[in-house]
Amino acid sequence: MATEVQPDHIEQQPVEDAAEPTRTDRIKTAFKEQYGHASARGKDWLAGGDLDQVDVIQYATQRKQGKRDEKLARQQRTVAEAHGRFAHAKMQAEEGESAGRGMLASLGGRVAAEESKLAALQATPVLPPTDREIAAARTSKKAGRAAIVAAGGFGSLSVLGAAIEQAATGQPLLLGVVTTAAGYGWYLLSRPFVARGKEGVAPFVPAPSLPATFQAESAGGATPIVGGNVVMSVEQLPDEGKPFPIRDARTAEQLAQCVLLAARAENVPIVEVSDVTRQPWGWQCTVRVGEGTPEAIIDKSGDLETRFDLPTNGVRPQPLKVRRACAVLRLVDGDPFASAPGLPRRAPKSLSITDAFRIGTSVGGDPLELSLAGVMGLWVAASGGGKTGILQALAEGVTACRDNITIDLDPFGDGLEDLGDAVRITGRSNEQIEAVLLFFLVMAKGRARLRAKLGMGKKWQPSPERPAVTIFFDELPKASALAKRLYNDLLLVGRKELIVVEAASQGGQSTYLGANIAQMVALKAVGPCKVEDTRSVFGDGSVKEGYLPHKLSPATQTDPKDAGHIFIQGVPGKADEPIEYAIHEVPSAVLRQLGQERLEAGLLDPDQDSLDAMRTVDLPEYVEAVYDNDGNLKKPAPVELLTWEQLLKLCGAEPAAGADLTDGPARAAVEDSVTVMEKAGVDRMKTEPLLAAVRDYDPDAYGEMTVDEFKALMKQAGAGAPVTLGEMDGEKNPRGFKRDRLRHLL
Repeated sequence: MATEVQPDHIEQQPVEDAAEPTRTDRIKTAFKEQYGHASARGKDWLAGGDLDQVDVIQYATQRKQGKRDEKLARQQRTVAEAHGRFAHAKMQAEEGESAGRGMLASLGGRVAAEESKLAALQATPVLPPTDREIAAARTSKKAGRAAIVAAGGFGSLSVLGAAIEQAATGQPLLLGVVTTAAGYGWYLLSRPFVARGKEGVAPFVPAPSLPATFQAESAGGATPIVGGNVVMSVEQLPDEGKPFPIRDARTAEQLAQCVLLAARAENVPIVEVSDVTRQPWGWQCTVRVGEGTPEAIIDKSGDLETRFDLPTNGVRPQPLKVRRACAVLRLVDGDPFASAPGLPRRAPKSLSITDAFRIGTSVGGDPLELSLAGVMGLWVAASGGGKTGILQALAEGVTACRDNITIDLDPFGDGLEDLGDAVRITGRSNEQIEAVLLFFLVMAKGRARLRAKLGMGKKWQPSPERPAVTIFFDELPKASALAKRLYNDLLLVGRKELIVVEAASQGGQSTYLGANIAQMVALKAVGPCKVEDTRSVFGDGSVKEGYLPHKLSPATQTDPKDAGHIFIQGVPGKADEPIEYAIHEVPSAVLRQLGQERLEAGLLDPDQDSLDAMRTVDLPEYVEAVYDNDGNLKKPAPVELLTWEQLLKLCGAEPAAGADLTDGPARAAVEDSVTVMEKAGVDRMKTEPLLAAVRDYDPDAYGEMTVDEFKALMKQAGAGAPVTLGEMDGEKNPRGFKRDRLRHLL
């Protein structure tokens, strides 16, 4: 029986439909979806995903403004406190209390300083936030939201507990309110949520419209732009504004308005005032001209002083090289240098001649520091301009050097005077000055040929064994024609050999200097002078550039005025800017004490290599004797080249170390002088009392000797001329001889 074949396709019976989800399942599914929406929305909110970039920037700006307002309020309280203390001290001073008078000056300075800080703070605008500050603001927002969630969670537990408790006692109202609020809140949170901030999904938010310089923080260490903090421009001036005195300005804005109104009245093209600061001596700001150069301010400075009601030279503009249209404008109604710190006390041999040392302070409060190693200098000022004080300040630094010999030349005055003990050679007569200049001119030429042999390279390397030489030449115009010629030749060859000259003159023109050399000197400074001197030293266009030493006033018998104030060019390592400096004057008593300390520490002599090298050098033709064709002397040498020992003896200086003082009247005079001082128990004596003492000690030798004969005998012995002794016997600065200095000769 055949098998029945089953067809390939057999129709299947329909499967019974799956059971529909129950209501509980639908509730669970819906809650799960809603919970997902709520959780995503909560996470996005906590992460600040809903914060618009512009809103965050606005929030960051508000934070910066708040911090600035808080800082401003603190500074205003500080200023008020300073004013209160100043008023109290003023009342005490008026009542004659010494403590009040003593505090008045310092408190006045504090008031000015705090007001300056306040004015600077008020003048500084609140800059738009940086990227870092914007990120910090967003983080702050997120932290605040996290705190809200945490506080809300703990707070909701206590509210729910209170609602349940009231419902249990038959008061379900609070529970109903809580339940309704919770339901509405859940509805808001559980709505469908689409994440923001995904690339290609979030809408583009344009960057805020800010100046390019505000888009990011400045690079670390970047120099701020001079004149960058603009306080007021000419467009902001009131149409009917009139100039007013500078004393009526209390804030940076008022000062800027005062400057702009005065400039407009005098047709000075100042269009902008920035960087305003209050100083103890007045105001300082940066101004920008809209056309021309700041020369217009210089030309009109006298008229501006009238507009501002300032004293003469109260308007002091300083054109800036970094911004040709700008100048620092100082409006001075006090002493800008009153608060300058004093010079440090420098111990003997504490410096090298290559070290920079401070000699003064700028009108802006910056130190003036320089090194004189290989730097020829010219210091010009009229009579009363403070030249001697300037040279003494320079010499105070170099006499503290362990590798320098200091020389003092002055054909008319007392030269370094109070520092005389620390000076190796002092020249006063034409004979001495010419001999000194020729000696060191020949030494410079000898060193030029010696450097390579010693392996020094292109410049002489100073050391205590091979010291530099610094010659101070005061009253250069009073020197002989030969001395000026020798000086000019030394300028040409002395720099590399570290034999330099710091010369001082009452004028900078060739009639004073013997040649038109002022602008050739590397380091040049000018104090109170004539305008011709300014141009002769700094150049024809220097006045337009802001060099104004001719506006300074020389001292009188009773008023120092601007003595010691200078403008300077050529300071090593410092850009040439038309800035006024004041050289610190060191009291005479301090200089005398320093000179004695440095003498006792030992003065240097030239190295033997340099002295030997001088023998191989030809003399300048103009200092050699002239002979006729028959070999007869026609014209003697105007000056002879001496040995170091001969030069010391000519100038009355102590003999070189190791030099012998032979027996004779000169040695006896030194020995007897030391003996009578030791018996009297003193370390110094004036010349006349010393002569009287040795007369009593040995009447046969000194009984008929005059003071001049005694001084000549001491000079022959190498003791030199009488030196300054310091205050004694009621005299401020008598002269005589010191025991230790005489003992050194023996």
